[in-house]
Amino acid sequence: MTFNGLRIPFAKASACGNDFLIIDGSAAPPDMAEFTRRICDRHNGVGADGVEWLFPAEDADIHARLLNADGSEAEISGNGTRCVAAYLAFSAEAQKEKIVIRTGAGLKTCTLTARSGTQYGFEIAMGRPQVEEDRPLKIAAGEVRGVPVSMGNPHFVMFVNEFAPNWQKQATEISLHREFKNGMNVELVKVLDKQNIEVRFLERGVGETQSSGTGSSAAAVASIATKKAESPLRIHTPGGLQAVRWETEVFLRGPAHILCEGEFFG
Repeated sequence: MTFNGLRIPFAKASACGNDFLIIDGSAAPPDMAEFTRRICDRHNGVGADGVEWLFPAEDADIHARLLNADGSEAEISGNGTRCVAAYLAFSAEAQKEKIVIRTGAGLKTCTLTARSGTQYGFEIAMGRPQVEEDRPLKIAAGEVRGVPVSMGNPHFVMFVNEFAPNWQKQATEISLHREFKNGMNVELVKVLDKQNIEVRFLERGVGETQSSGTGSSAAAVASIATKKAESPLRIHTPGGLQAVRWETEVFLRGPAHILCEGEFFG
């Protein structure tokens, strides 16, 4: 199947191993979801955790619509937003200190903190989190407990002493649980000390990811709210290190790397 013979340009970027394709929305085929699934396929496509589709915005530098690898639309990705900011900085003739991106979770301001070639550092103002009380959830293996956190998208943060060999299976069951009608992002958190936590991520519509910006933010917020850690926090992920500080709102800091540009033939 081809999409009207289109050759669709893309850029690929990674934020701590959380990888995204960035595509101008004017090039989008009629079925964006199906195309997103095809191009994100790691064997028969380019491969990515999702596509950030870019459209004009009157109140921001760009409007980014995130479609996950399975074609479902998500409100926001912190890492994906950082990748979009890096792409705009990479493409711009003039250097900008701040880049404003409209997402499904509102406007996000990305402040440039570092640049070296195609590698960038940004701090993103992620907004005010919504934190609920620790709550139980029944799954096949029994009862688990977690802290629901919204970062503009939903998260269920669970604290563990160690990461079980089959944690992905349990996290997938939680992500698809009937109590979460719109699905759930799941974070497993191992507290190392007051300033450091280690996290594993299971994202709805994607599966296990090397890191997550909103997931790192939610994990930090839950750790601080339950007094297991203090702001600022270093977030250790399989894909690299991010930092979160929680004042009135949450600020997420980390790298983004523009990997390549190309064309996909569909």
